[in-house]
Amino acid sequence: QVQLVESGGGLVQAGGSLRLSCAASGRIFSINSMGWYRQAPGKQRELVAAISSGAGTNYADSVKGRFTISRDNAKNTVYLQMDSLKPEDTAVYYCNAVLRRTWYGSEYDYWGQGTQVTVSS
Repeated sequence: QVQLVESGGGLVQAGGSLRLSCAASGRIFSINSMGWYRQAPGKQRELVAAISSGAGTNYADSVKGRFTISRDNAKNTVYLQMDSLKPEDTAVYYCNAVLRRTWYGSEYDYWGQGTQVTVSS
């Protein structure tokens, strides 16, 4: 089994900061990309930021310059530093990992349970 456990969500005022963490555990051979998605009420889940195994990054236009994604490969952990938060950043944030459980297996998507981020105006 593979588990992705998120932490760091909460309530913050506009302009504030939060740092999300997501640790992957279980039978893992290798992790390709890791990322963060979010889903606001009544909206589709969207990509916030992603980071490849080679540390290449990709951000949604709405968060560029405010959010920073990073990862610690030794700990199978991905982080999302969120600064200058806005009320429109309010959503449930989900961690994602594309990983291989064995050297001979295929890559699959795994998801965390989600963590709520609420930004008050």
